[in-house]
Amino acid sequence: MGNPVGSFIWYELMTTDADAASSFYGAVIGWSVSPKDPAAPLDYRFIGRADGGMNGGILQLSDDMAAHGARPAWVPYLYVTDVDQAVTAILDDGGKVLMPKNTIPQGSFAMVTDPQGVPFYVMTPAPPPGKPEAKSDVFSVTEPQHVRWNELASPDLEGAKAFYAFHFGFEFNNSMPMGPMGDYCFIDHHGQTLGAIMQQQPEQPPLWLPYIGVASTSAARLAIEENGGTVLRGPMEVPGGDWIVIATDPAGAVFGVVGPKGD
Repeated sequence: MGNPVGSFIWYELMTTDADAASSFYGAVIGWSVSPKDPAAPLDYRFIGRADGGMNGGILQLSDDMAAHGARPAWVPYLYVTDVDQAVTAILDDGGKVLMPKNTIPQGSFAMVTDPQGVPFYVMTPAPPPGKPEAKSDVFSVTEPQHVRWNELASPDLEGAKAFYAFHFGFEFNNSMPMGPMGDYCFIDHHGQTLGAIMQQQPEQPPLWLPYIGVASTSAARLAIEENGGTVLRGPMEVPGGDWIVIATDPAGAVFGVVGPKGD
């Protein structure tokens, strides 16, 4: 695969209502979501962008998943070259396995947590036939309808930095002081800034928070409110001139949007 190890290569929304989520993110982001496949064992839908690419999937949580603790949330996939080795190393470092390795035509993956309990997937994708160097483009620092920023609010900032540096090659060369909230530590990875890790605050869930690119954060805020979501913060200007909104979708999954303020 053409992406460096540790790249964010897929994003999955776990939700209690995939139909409502498809409509909501279509209105807010402009995504087109594939319909339910009645022949598939799981209700898993693919998120399409206006440029023809895909930016992740939507998983309808079953009653059994909910009974085992699954809740609406966005969960990222990080690229590894060997899922078995990655899982073993994560367990040795204090992480946990939430879902053991599964292999499908698109590759192998497992759902794990870091030592602080934050869930994510590790995945070794199977490239399309004849395209061994195919790259995932679900993350982009500039483009709308891609995830543009990945933010982790961790219960243990220093522990999280050490964990992701060791397993995924994240570097923390720069930070922004935020007063009593501590430092906002930027994630450098093979020439890109992927996002940041910060100390979890009382109002924040310990999760990876994706910020999805939009053409207008003001318009996105209006669409969130008109389609059953709840705005938690913003629009708020951030360093670099972009604006952000943090919100929950109708099922309660937290996400962000980022882009120009717009009208």
